[in-house]
Amino acid sequence: MRPPTPQISYWTSEFGKAYTDRNAISPEELDESYRKKYGTTRTELNLRFLNGLDHAIRILEVGSGIGNQLLILQRMGFQKLYGIDVQAYAVELSKARTRGINIIESSAFDIPFKDACFHLVFTSGLLIHISPFDISSVLREIYRCSSDYIWGFEYYSDEYTEVTYRGYEDLLWKADFSKLYRRAFDDLELVREERLEYLDNDNIDSMFLLRRKPHADWVRK
Repeated sequence: MRPPTPQISYWTSEFGKAYTDRNAISPEELDESYRKKYGTTRTELNLRFLNGLDHAIRILEVGSGIGNQLLILQRMGFQKLYGIDVQAYAVELSKARTRGINIIESSAFDIPFKDACFHLVFTSGLLIHISPFDISSVLREIYRCSSDYIWGFEYYSDEYTEVTYRGYEDLLWKADFSKLYRRAFDDLELVREERLEYLDNDNIDSMFLLRRKPHADWVRK
C-alpha cells in the first residue's frame, strides 16, 4: 500500500474531522444548499443525469463522506450502493446514519474492489482534493472499477488551477476533469455535461457522465 499523500494526511487529521463536522447536514439540507448555490437541487441534477438507468445497478462513490450523496440515490430508488472514504471518522458517521448502504474506509488510490465491479463509479468534490501530480493514479483506479459509467461533480476550470482553501495551499484544485478522463482513456465518451454557474459569484462547477464504449480496448495514453 502506498504511503499517504500530504492531502490524505490533512483529511485524516483533526483538520479533516472539522471539515466533516462542518458538513454534517441532512440530504434535505444538502438539496437546499444546492438550490441556493445553483438554482437547482442535487436530486434534480441526479434525475437529469441518471434517469433511465436501471435502479438495480451497482454504484460506488469514491469519497463518500458522511453518505449524503448515497442517501439521495437510495431515495431515488437505487438499491446496490457502496462507498469508500479515507477518513475513519466520516465512515463511522455514515454507517450510523445509513441503512442498506455498504461504506468502508479506504483510499481512492487503492480501491478494494475487482476490475469492472461496478456499473457506475462516481465522485462529488473528491478529485478537486487530489494533487495534479497524483490525479492520474486516482482516475485509473476509478476507471478500473467501472464496467460502464463514470459520473462526476467537481469544481471546473479550463486549466488546472490551484485554489487556496481556508488559508492552506496544496489542498484544492479545479480543472476540466471530464477532459482529463477522456484524455487518459480512449474508450470513454461523454454522455452529458452541465456547467453550473454559481448564483452569487463567478465560479463554475461541472457535472459530467462518461460511458465506456462497448467492446473497446482498454487503452491508456
